[in-house]
Amino acid sequence: MSKYDFELNEFKARQKRVRAAMGAEGIDLLLVISPVNINYLIGVGSKMFQELHVLFFTLEEGPLTFLARATEVNEAVMFGLAEDVRGWGREPEDVMDVIKAIMEEKGYLNRRIGLEVPQYYLHPHDYIKFREILKDALVKEPSTLIQNVKVVKSPAELAYMRKASDMADAGMQAAVDTIAEGKAGTDVAAQIFQTIMDLGSDAPSSPMNFAFGDLSCCPHWSPSADKLKNGDFMHLQFGPSYKRYSATIGRQLCLGQPTPRMKEIYQVAREATDAAIAEIKAGVSGLNSHAAAKKVITDAGMEQYRLHLTGYVVGPAYPPSFVDAVVMNTGVDYILQAGMVVTVEPPVFIMEERLGVRLIENVLVTETGGEVLSNFTRDLIVL
Repeated sequence: MSKYDFELNEFKARQKRVRAAMGAEGIDLLLVISPVNINYLIGVGSKMFQELHVLFFTLEEGPLTFLARATEVNEAVMFGLAEDVRGWGREPEDVMDVIKAIMEEKGYLNRRIGLEVPQYYLHPHDYIKFREILKDALVKEPSTLIQNVKVVKSPAELAYMRKASDMADAGMQAAVDTIAEGKAGTDVAAQIFQTIMDLGSDAPSSPMNFAFGDLSCCPHWSPSADKLKNGDFMHLQFGPSYKRYSATIGRQLCLGQPTPRMKEIYQVAREATDAAIAEIKAGVSGLNSHAAAKKVITDAGMEQYRLHLTGYVVGPAYPPSFVDAVVMNTGVDYILQAGMVVTVEPPVFIMEERLGVRLIENVLVTETGGEVLSNFTRDLIVL
């Protein structure tokens, strides 16, 4: 994503909503660390996930300061909305020394400061140094503040997500057309990547999962050079990204006729997925979907094999994950809103039998129910 991917008014509206949330939290300076959130506010789409970057986002409108690794400065100036772009990384420079100097120069240490502490992207040593620099000026660590603003997608964002979903469908079709006895897992992966990149996908935000044979019980197995053989049960998951907006897809396949047990496990996961989707609607809790999926799997006697989330919010994403902090799981009670896009993916993975199933759908929350974005069948695909 860059500042050219949306109308300027869209970015201004995002910034206004974030400032309103800051005001409600009693914060007048937010140190934005997550690349996804930086991208969301100022359009910078560079390689921000390897080193520390900071957007100094003020409660009042005005020129914004953005600190980037020196290698990303040119891109930030050309494609971002921050007026004051600084760089760090010229040896022997410590990024935290640069941050402290900016804080002092701008008088930011006299403000009520909120610090994002995302799941990724902030090293514990840097976090400790932040605490030492900010001292009493640090009033909150509102790591979900921007997340809660951006969960509802605009029409322009949804258009990008639909495009990513179309890419996912095309990639899955490429996989179906490629899978054959003697083909390597990497052969299939190569065709998927070729297809989605030809259609304009960015590099995906999370690695592809392709497990088959005895490894189908491994939820996150990467494509390998192992050869496909007749009788292999397999699950395949990947997620194209268009202007950093991701759409994931997961399907279950079998090379040759599946056994009755394979069909049974697939059917449980399929019914759990269908039940979760049926509960999606604006104004209801995401726990409803989770409970519906969990009941199907539990009633089938497979609850101990439900080794993954039921689902989560998806949207703009950076490596290493598609997952937003809003998940559909026990104890996470989040009211669904029209315009959110959630994944649904209740799984069954049985180590003892070396069998696993996971279907993944992206579902748009509407006032009347859930709209599945993919047009690709979620039936068991027999090749």
